[in-house]
Amino acid sequence: MARPEKAAAVAEIVESFNGSAGAVLTEYRGLTVKQLQELRRSLGENATYAVVKNTLTKIAAREAGVDGVDDLLNGPTAIAFINGDVVEAAKGLRDFAKAHPALVIKGGYLDGKALDAQEVAKLADLESREVLLGKLAGAMLASLSQAVYLLNAPLSQVARLAGALEAKRADAGEDNSESLAGGAGTPAPEAAAPAEAAAEDEAPTT
Repeated sequence: MARPEKAAAVAEIVESFNGSAGAVLTEYRGLTVKQLQELRRSLGENATYAVVKNTLTKIAAREAGVDGVDDLLNGPTAIAFINGDVVEAAKGLRDFAKAHPALVIKGGYLDGKALDAQEVAKLADLESREVLLGKLAGAMLASLSQAVYLLNAPLSQVARLAGALEAKRADAGEDNSESLAGGAGTPAPEAAAPAEAAAEDEAPTT
């Protein structure tokens, strides 16, 4: 690829990073052209799916201020640049990967932070933001300030908090079906303290 073409390709990827709400990096080895077209249609307006060159994408990520994705840029890589609902885009990729195992979700980038494959999967498992926040508030509400933090937290932090709460409840031997406190009511004091600590760890510093 000639130097002007490389520069143009890098600029296009930079624009995609800057203009999207987030990105999910995948390996598409083994997918046919027809299947790639099907994937793009399934994502609809929520994301654009683009095959990229790893070397150029690393340069573009640095220029766009996207950190933590270099390790994901190996093997055949395609990126879903999310333009619409982040959760719906993650669900679309997860469902397609279940039907077509050749698609491998490697990780992503959201709210200024890199996500691993498990964190992307957690996003795909989320309900709507409003429902999730209601469940988290019911499980973690220990103070008014914490409630305000939850309502304003970026989606990636909400997903991490949900994962932390689920892990704490699993360690305590509680039923996983109530790990997001769908109807658990007020948490026991021993559950509320670790949850509050997790929220404080995630809270942005000033």
